[in-house]
Amino acid sequence: MEPKRFLKFCIVGISGVGVNIGLYLLLTRELMVFYLLSSAIAIEVSILSNFTLNNFWTFRDRTSQTFLQRIIRFNSISIAGAVINITILAVLHGRFGFGDVVSQLIGIGVATFWNYGMNITWTWSR
Repeated sequence: MEPKRFLKFCIVGISGVGVNIGLYLLLTRELMVFYLLSSAIAIEVSILSNFTLNNFWTFRDRTSQTFLQRIIRFNSISIAGAVINITILAVLHGRFGFGDVVSQLIGIGVATFWNYGMNITWTWSR
């Protein structure tokens, strides 16, 4: 693992958490959208935000694939991370009654390691 790059990835991820939670709260609290659907929408928007920032900052020196190839790979990996995130949300909130935002944050945290490991080896490989 490259500590400096992982730190950049996490900083981008924190901005994505803001996008994710902000949109999740808007959808669930203001628009009354079902929490799992809200989570899926919020995750996808944060995926696109995170890709943009990672592509132009964290991994700007790794451009062996085309932009389109990178965004498709990033999104594919992140969708698997989204499944991890939504599963944790469903289990912690839906099954055990944890708060939905706390459950969403835990899911994001766990998915971060999957997303980083897969993206560094596939999306932005050397």
